Amino acid sequence: MRKVLVTGMSGTGKSSALVGLARLGFRVIDTDEAGWTEWSDDDGGYVWREERIAELLVGDDGPSLYVAAAVSNQGRLYSRFDAVVLLSAAPEVLLSRIENRTNNPYGKTPAQRELILRDLAEVEPLLRRTCTREIDAAQPLARIVDQLAELGRDCSASMDG
Repeated sequence: MRKVLVTGMSGTGKSSALVGLARLGFRVIDTDEAGWTEWSDDDGGYVWREERIAELLVGDDGPSLYVAAAVSNQGRLYSRFDAVVLLSAAPEVLLSRIENRTNNPYGKTPAQRELILRDLAEVEPLLRRTCTREIDAAQPLARIVDQLAELGRDCSASMDG
């Protein structure tokens, strides 16, 4: 079983990619869903409940596992993943998707959109430096899902490569 972290800024399609991966029979966890994160005043945002994520990553049985996240403490558990994949796209692509999406209200206010653009400028470069692979999230969703699925099937992909 492979363990793949899918990360990226809001609007890159992490949740949509997980839906596609689940349809292919992979296990998926979107840590935006309740119970996986908690608010941290010290970190100024949501962080993983590390003990819960660590428990999730212990098993090696079953289909490959994909975890989607964009939280400040995720790097603490990178060593437990076989791959860390950054989904990235240009600001205009992200803002258009966020404007048009109906499954997530985040990013609809001017203040939230400003924060998204600031994160794109400040946080995404940090993610880029620590990921094992980057995927262009502006391409069709089916191609993104295919590329992610290959990582779940490829035993040679690892944190070393």
